[in-house]
Amino acid sequence: MGGGARSFPRPCAAGAAGVSVERREADQIEGVPAPEFGALSGHAGPLESLFAGIERGRPPSAILLHGPRGIGKATFAFEVARRMLAATSDESFERVAAQVAALSHPNLFLLRRKADPANADKYFSAIRVDDVRAMRDSLHQTRGRAGYRIAIIDAIDDCNLSSANGLLKTLEEPPAETLFIVISHKPGGMLATIRSRCQSFGLRPLADLDVASVLGRIKPELGQDDIARATGFARGRPRRGFESLMLEAGDVLDALQTWLADPAVHPARAHLAIAEGLAAAKGAELGFGQDMVRDWMAAEAEAAARAGQGGRFRLASANALWDKANALVADADIYNLDRRQTLVAVFDLIRDHVRKTVPVS
Repeated sequence: MGGGARSFPRPCAAGAAGVSVERREADQIEGVPAPEFGALSGHAGPLESLFAGIERGRPPSAILLHGPRGIGKATFAFEVARRMLAATSDESFERVAAQVAALSHPNLFLLRRKADPANADKYFSAIRVDDVRAMRDSLHQTRGRAGYRIAIIDAIDDCNLSSANGLLKTLEEPPAETLFIVISHKPGGMLATIRSRCQSFGLRPLADLDVASVLGRIKPELGQDDIARATGFARGRPRRGFESLMLEAGDVLDALQTWLADPAVHPARAHLAIAEGLAAAKGAELGFGQDMVRDWMAAEAEAAARAGQGGRFRLASANALWDKANALVADADIYNLDRRQTLVAVFDLIRDHVRKTVPVS
C-alpha cells in the first residue's frame, strides 16, 4: 500500500468481558456481545495470509469470508476493519477500535438486517435493496476522514435477489480505496457473479482450546465443567456452544452426543430413548438435536471425501444417508408426522451406514 501507510497492528487481544451486550443483530444470542466487540480467536492463518497479500501490493476490492455458521467470520471481518482503518489513518489503534465497537467510525459501513421500526424487537427478514442503495450512496460521497473505507456485508445469505443484484452493481464499479468484506455461511447459494469478484478466504471451525477460550472470556461465571460440555457441543463453533448453554434438555442432548460418537456400538434401545426424549423436548432443544445430527452427517461425508479413492463407498453411502435423512425430516414437517418415529428412522439409517462402512477391528 502506498502513501506511507503504517504497518498493520496485530490482532486485538482485548477481551469481550464487560462490553455492551445490547441487541444489535437479528440473530444475536442473549448475553453475548455483537461481533464488533469481539476479540478474534483462531483463524490466524487466513488473517496472516490476507495481510501478507495486502502488504505486498494493492489490497483487493472485495474479499469473501465463508465457512460454517458461528465460527467467527463476522468477528474476523471486524478485526480486519480495525487493522485496516488504523493502518491507513493517523489515529491510534485504540481509538479506532473504540469507534468500530460503537459503529461510529466514518469510514466503516455495515450492511446487516435492520430492526423493523414498526415492530418492537422484530427485524426485517432480509437485507433490503433500499439498504444496499443507501450504503452505495454513502460510499460515493466525499469521505469524512482520510484512509481506507471498509464495507462489511453480514451476511450476503440474508440478501434477497434485488438486494444481491444491487450489491453486485457496487462491486462491479467499487469506489477507490474501499474494501468490501462479504460474509457467507453458504457460498454455494451466492450469485456466481458476486463470488467471482471476491478474493475467497475459507474459515474452518476452531480448535477446542480456542472455543473454550471464547466461552470463558465472554461467560467468566462458567465453571470448567460447563465450558467443557459447551465446547463439546460446539464442534468448533463458539455460537453453538453459547446456544447449548441456553437449552433445558441437557440429559437427552448429552446422550445424543455420546451416541453419535460411535453409533454402531450402542444397543438399539439407546437411540430409541434418545428419539423419545428429543420428540418430547421443546422446539429449541429439538432443533438443536436435529442440527447435531446434521452436523454429524456433514462431518461424516467430509471425512469420507478426504479419504480419497479408499473412501468412495463410504462417501456414496454418506451422501445417500444425507438425502434420505433430510427427506424424512422434511416429510415429517410437511405432513405433521410422528416426530419420534421420524427420529428413530434417521438413527437407524445412521447405524446402518456406520456398520456398512466402518471396518471391523
